[in-house]
Amino acid sequence: MSATIWGRRLLLALLLSTVAGCGYHLTNAQSSGRLASVQNIWVPFFSNESISPTAQTVLRRAFYEEFHALRGLNPAGSTEGADLVMKARIVSYSSTAVSYNALDQAHEFSLSLNVELEITKKGQTLPLWKGQIQGAKQYPGNTNLALQRNAEEQALDAAARIIAHKFISALEESY
Repeated sequence: MSATIWGRRLLLALLLSTVAGCGYHLTNAQSSGRLASVQNIWVPFFSNESISPTAQTVLRRAFYEEFHALRGLNPAGSTEGADLVMKARIVSYSSTAVSYNALDQAHEFSLSLNVELEITKKGQTLPLWKGQIQGAKQYPGNTNLALQRNAEEQALDAAARIIAHKFISALEESY
């Protein structure tokens, strides 16, 4: 009998320690540096110093989509209606062959995008975050130029999303 009582007490102690938890708890979203989902953000067209005519549009769309998907931020109609305002400049865009096939044709390319970003809160002059972020993505080569261009556009979209993710992380870490 004493073994069953001892077993029950051990089981009760394990159950209570599991229910009690380890003492860790989530902090308030405002103090943790996470962006509030009730905010509106303005992302302008990026100043484009690169050779890509579509990079600014792809980047702007990626930022709006990632801010909304990851943090629930909504796009503002203008800078006046925004809680957060970004400034951005595409510093460089490059696409270079990184591997070749047996016929000495480009087999794989690497797209690299370097962007200078700044974000300020409404009513403040000092930026919340300012710096440069780079995103890169590899994509397959193709002898069909239409398919090659399509792969490059998909790589540009992926690199833009990588930059948006890095920016959101850097912004929240510096809050």
